[in-house]
Amino acid sequence: MAKRGRSQESGEDRLIARYFKPLARHPAALGLSDDAACLKPPKGYDLVMTVDAVVAGVHFLPDDPPASIARKALRVNLSDLAAKGAKPLGFLLTLALPPHTGTKFLTPFARALAQDAQTFGCPVLGGDTTATPGPLTISISAFGTVPQGKMVQRKGARPGDLVMVTGTIGDAALGLRVSQRASLEKQWRLKRGQRAFLVDRYREPRPRNVLALAVRRYASAAMDVSDGLAGDLAKLCRASGVSAVAEAAQVPLSPAATIALATRPDLIETILTGGDDYEILCTVPPSRATRFTAAATAAGVPLTTIGRIGRGQGEARFVDADDRALRFGRVSFSHFG
Repeated sequence: MAKRGRSQESGEDRLIARYFKPLARHPAALGLSDDAACLKPPKGYDLVMTVDAVVAGVHFLPDDPPASIARKALRVNLSDLAAKGAKPLGFLLTLALPPHTGTKFLTPFARALAQDAQTFGCPVLGGDTTATPGPLTISISAFGTVPQGKMVQRKGARPGDLVMVTGTIGDAALGLRVSQRASLEKQWRLKRGQRAFLVDRYREPRPRNVLALAVRRYASAAMDVSDGLAGDLAKLCRASGVSAVAEAAQVPLSPAATIALATRPDLIETILTGGDDYEILCTVPPSRATRFTAAATAAGVPLTTIGRIGRGQGEARFVDADDRALRFGRVSFSHFG
């Protein structure tokens, strides 16, 4: 995001100066006047890095509000940091803008990005802007810090650990479906305002960064739920070399998801495999569970035990009330089939 002298400013320079330079207040950003940022992690800390891209028509709908698109682009990365037990430090932003993307989009986009950067303590440090004939694409690389050697990995779950998850599951996947087909609101018998709730959960994740310290203190393994609870639990089990059994009836649901599921029991597959939840999935030794739950309560984050880790090699089963394993067409979202 380097900016040349005013007499030689390009359209890209002017775009950056107008919309994004006001966001770059951290010293490491160098006022977006150079080709790189200069960031030094605090002494005794490791740097945790993550990157996620969001693409119109894949991760958000093309007519979603610009402010929601900005929040989702940053928050999916913040969610990764939270699950690693990391404190946000800053982020780099890459924008690939289709033709005729102007003030109507960029003004609310930049304003929402600035608000979230301040709210989560994660300032913009630099980035890049480019034009594209294809869909709007936003890529964010986020950085965080943890005390040396303390990042919580997917690897670390042990037999006997409890499987726990924050928040509620399935809202975003249901929200996407009801966004695409308004008639589902009536079919699912949703009450007033519940369609809007589900759509909002799809558009704007709620990263659990306030729980990062507790995750670091008490979890043996953790990841965020981005591709679906069933598939992500299986990923955690494979990384840890263990198995898991989770009870579908214990998976926390919002009132809207509860009503939809009661109307259409087959929606359990969408709820458990649809993804975009951006909640924290973690394993916790029983001896630490009470303290972890207390920390979550103090932070205002709902936390639910849904299963237990066992011996095995990467299998994660969800069972019904009669202990029968649920079968899914696919266990998680994938961009590549």
